[in-house]
Amino acid sequence: MNAVTTQQASTALRPASQFDLSPQNFEQALTFSGYLAESDLVPKDFKGKPGNCLIAMQWGAELGLKPLQSLQNLAVINGRPALWGDAVIALVLASPVCEYVVEEDDGKTAICRVKRKNAPEQVRTFSMDDAVKAGLAGKAGPWTQYPKRMRQMRARAFALRDVFPDVLRGMPIAEELQDIAPSDQSAPVEKSMGPAEVVQPEWPADKWAARLPSILDGITNGKSIEDALAWLGSKGKVTPAQEKQLRDEVAKLQKPVQDASPDAPSVDPAKLTADMKACTDLDKLYELAGLIEAITDEATALRLNEIFTAKQVELEQA
Repeated sequence: MNAVTTQQASTALRPASQFDLSPQNFEQALTFSGYLAESDLVPKDFKGKPGNCLIAMQWGAELGLKPLQSLQNLAVINGRPALWGDAVIALVLASPVCEYVVEEDDGKTAICRVKRKNAPEQVRTFSMDDAVKAGLAGKAGPWTQYPKRMRQMRARAFALRDVFPDVLRGMPIAEELQDIAPSDQSAPVEKSMGPAEVVQPEWPADKWAARLPSILDGITNGKSIEDALAWLGSKGKVTPAQEKQLRDEVAKLQKPVQDASPDAPSVDPAKLTADMKACTDLDKLYELAGLIEAITDEATALRLNEIFTAKQVELEQA
């Protein structure tokens, strides 16, 4: 029996250190894709194909994978992107909605038992009889060399795709797609029903009210309203009333800036630098960042913005 718990594998796909090459914008993603395509360390589907690298990174980002993890765990099978089975179980186990995944095999049948929190256990199986019916038993390749492993992958794919579609975002499993070759008329044909629509719940009023001040601070310090709405939308559905409230609040903040007196007091860059580096409170950091606008020297202002960004990341990860 192969039993895996979320506690054992919750960090299966996490990087080992803080160093991170993840692109922060589209231009960086294009540049990074070029470097990856020229590397000898990427799979053949991505070698010399920066476009494939870029799309794979985006697919992976939607699943919570870092760029290099995306290229190693995504495969192109019969022209479709798919996840290898080991990456699939790692993503599910890392999800807070997964309680457990237990895999067994009695020599003829693979069994996958999964449980979603606050839901009953679900069981999926795949036997050699199933493999015979599907025209897979004895098929040249993995089904001949590693039948137990292939049974395991089929039972796992059925269970995890059925019970955790929100975690996998409808992504197919590579081991399944490998068994469906266009030239093999005896292989089962799966009909694509299109991507699953993930319906985000609306932002609760209390959480929206608590998050709004920090979002406004971010916009004050250079982020656009559209970037803020995109981030908010990734966490929950922003209602029309909430979007209007955000835009109205931003308009109120921008008016004093436009009417500010040109005789505003000067700011000591050295003191501001020291204060930001020593800051231990995120709200205070945003307050200090607002003083950067008073710095007239562009190089100094740029350096202060870099210090602010680095400190912001440090405090958010603390």
